[in-house]
Amino acid sequence: MIEYVKELGEAVAVTGAPPAPARPPGPAGPAVDVWSLDISRQVVGGHPVAGALPLLDDAERERAARLLRPADRHRYLASHVGLRVLLGGYLGLAPQEVALVREVCPGCGGPHGRPAVAGGSLHFSLSHSEDRAYLAFAAVPVGVDVEAWPAPAAVADVVGTLHPRESAEVRALPEPARPAALARIWTRKEALLKGTGEGLGSGVAEPYVGSAPDPAAVPGWSLLDLPAPHRYAAALAVAAA
Repeated sequence: MIEYVKELGEAVAVTGAPPAPARPPGPAGPAVDVWSLDISRQVVGGHPVAGALPLLDDAERERAARLLRPADRHRYLASHVGLRVLLGGYLGLAPQEVALVREVCPGCGGPHGRPAVAGGSLHFSLSHSEDRAYLAFAAVPVGVDVEAWPAPAAVADVVGTLHPRESAEVRALPEPARPAALARIWTRKEALLKGTGEGLGSGVAEPYVGSAPDPAAVPGWSLLDLPAPHRYAAALAVAAA
């Protein structure tokens, strides 16, 4: 499905049609494009982050304005510049011309479901944690997540909210191994919930994804771990063709 995770740096040209129709993971070739971005950068895709506001829509500018810490605001702006540069490249548009909407929430029917491109010609997912962002693009629903390893205190706070089998798996590990295991579970689960559009509103107990080196099977979805920097975990979920 994925040949590699591509790095989006200061300048990048993205050309061509959207990715081919998605296929289940296998040797047939990539069906999903995944990009990684260092969001501490001052320039993303040839655009200075400090001058990013004209590239964004009203909702993005409003969200950026609500972030009080300059570092948080910079990371948000950098990740959304990267998103718009890549979407524009796939769709043949300038970054500021990409129209973003929200799909219907599958849980309550409200207008706050998955972010999407108007017209639905390309599916995407964006995740960022600390100074790293991952962006995924496909012809079918897709979710991506990246997380820095949590602190031991955070592991203790969160482990009880997981599926009972996952909680038992983490607690059975030596304490130094638990942050990596929790990050592995969390990224798999959040990537899947982003792909479905459900999000974290109903908790993280279901579905079971496991902490083993390979994710547990989830009906209707292909779930896999992605390469990630040291002390990070990342995962991808793609709707089955």
